[in-house]
Amino acid sequence: MAENLYLNNQFLVAMPGLQDSHFTHSVALLCEHNEQGALGLVINRPTDLRLADMLEHMQLAHPALDSSPYIVHWGGPVQTERGFVVHSERGKWESSLKISDTIHITTSKDILSAIGRGEGPRQFLVALGYSGWAAGQLEHEIRGNSWLNTPVDRAILFDLPPTRRWQAATRLLGVEVTQLTAGPAGHA
Repeated sequence: MAENLYLNNQFLVAMPGLQDSHFTHSVALLCEHNEQGALGLVINRPTDLRLADMLEHMQLAHPALDSSPYIVHWGGPVQTERGFVVHSERGKWESSLKISDTIHITTSKDILSAIGRGEGPRQFLVALGYSGWAAGQLEHEIRGNSWLNTPVDRAILFDLPPTRRWQAATRLLGVEVTQLTAGPAGHA
């Protein structure tokens, strides 16, 4: 039986040398990775948009968020008008994808309504847009030392402030961020 080489339920951690301005010092939750490509959500790029304001614009009630500091994240440059909710509990939402036993992604409006009423998942992150890679593209970028991957840490995903997530994710790799090179790395 062939070994599964796909990186589902992983963090992609941008190496210091990654020059793409969209992804400099980013951490992405890799949601789906298969022979057709990959889809991920950047989890450490907060926008200026408050979640309550987004729900107001969508004409969804949000009494539970009126004084809330929850902000919306930039998930990536693809379809930036499309929303994703990364959350802890499974729930019975209309359109969900299981990432792991404790992490799910939902794209339907019903979860946003529940969050606005204070009936949504206990832990969540809302992102607009996603990051996508064509077949073989992510593997090529990993071989080119643009990304490192590590298993997801829920505390980084849900508990740490976004500004600390990249450094914390690099520590999961067993390295200190100041020790990572910005230039090309050699291969043995």
